[in-house]
Amino acid sequence: MAVQQKGRKVYKSMQGKQVDMDLLRQKNELTPAVGNARVNARGDELGPGGKIIRKREDVMADYYRDNPNVVADEQPVAKKAEPVEAVVNETPVAKKATKKVEKETVVEDEWVEDDDGNFVKRGD
Repeated sequence: MAVQQKGRKVYKSMQGKQVDMDLLRQKNELTPAVGNARVNARGDELGPGGKIIRKREDVMADYYRDNPNVVADEQPVAKKAEPVEAVVNETPVAKKATKKVEKETVVEDEWVEDDDGNFVKRGD
């Protein structure tokens, strides 16, 4: 599964040289990585002499087969717009949580906003 690049980003070094990072990455993807991981820059497993034993796609397929709890790649689903809270006199109304019995009831909160923007108990 290849990641699609929107456009190639060309950087300019301090000395004024043009450096295309995507092209550099692509040229060196078969170069063995530094360290003892025995992989190349692309992620293929390497054997003796730097020969590719298993490709990156096979390694990833085995990993996802052996780990079923890993989140699978899915296309995002468009969310429906959530309803906006009710507005009374241009101030939002807070809802008080109530216990769920047989019917869900909504009780208006005892707190109201005063002229300074502070919330105070209704009637104070």
